[in-house]
Amino acid sequence: MSGHSKWATIKRKKGAADAKRGQLFSKLSRAIIVAAKEGGGDPEGNAALAAAVQKARDNSMPKDNIERAIQRGAGAGDGEAYEGITYEGYGPGGVAILVSILTDNRNRTAADVRHIFTKHGGSLGTPGTVAWQFERKGVILIDADGADEDQVMEAALEAGAEDIGLDGSQWQVTSEPTEFNAVRDALEGAGIAMASADLTMVPKTTVAPNEAEARRLLKLVDALEENDDVQEVFANFDISEEMLEAVAG
Repeated sequence: MSGHSKWATIKRKKGAADAKRGQLFSKLSRAIIVAAKEGGGDPEGNAALAAAVQKARDNSMPKDNIERAIQRGAGAGDGEAYEGITYEGYGPGGVAILVSILTDNRNRTAADVRHIFTKHGGSLGTPGTVAWQFERKGVILIDADGADEDQVMEAALEAGAEDIGLDGSQWQVTSEPTEFNAVRDALEGAGIAMASADLTMVPKTTVAPNEAEARRLLKLVDALEENDDVQEVFANFDISEEMLEAVAG
């Protein structure tokens, strides 16, 4: 599956994410605040907070920023009233899209998301429109050039990975959410560098848009991700690595 996780990896390699690091840190902080507020400030006893903190570390967010966000969520600072919402819709080429939101103003966010979908040739649907096409999984991408196949398979499978496959120039390791941390730790312990490691929504089936549709679709995905209230975007597109590289370039 050459989908959204690969698109995100390609953009990171080209430095696109670095230019928007301040916005990224703001989104990561928001996720930590909400997780700490809902489940307490101890990552050991709060799986959602542990995942949010790990994601922040993966993106080189400073330790002080992480600790301040935990404190704010746990009640040691000003409180934020964020609401979690998922929007569903379709993009160019009939690609299914899930948008995960944390917002302090539902009306503002709904108008913004609808405008982005419409502007880029998509359509916003009702709850349940596309969610059934996705399932929660742990996905780890490893550059094939710098990893030994046998070593990757041995470490991942022994730790509980359910599937390993070559996707273009990367190994894709898939696991159940409950096994994700163990698989990640095993790969890290084996000295295997990971291009990305995320708990994500994996599509059960994929759609292959043509080049024109792909370009419009990726502009839609990027526009959604640039919105301050959008935490994550998931889509079921299958676009070749060559085309993704061309669009990112």
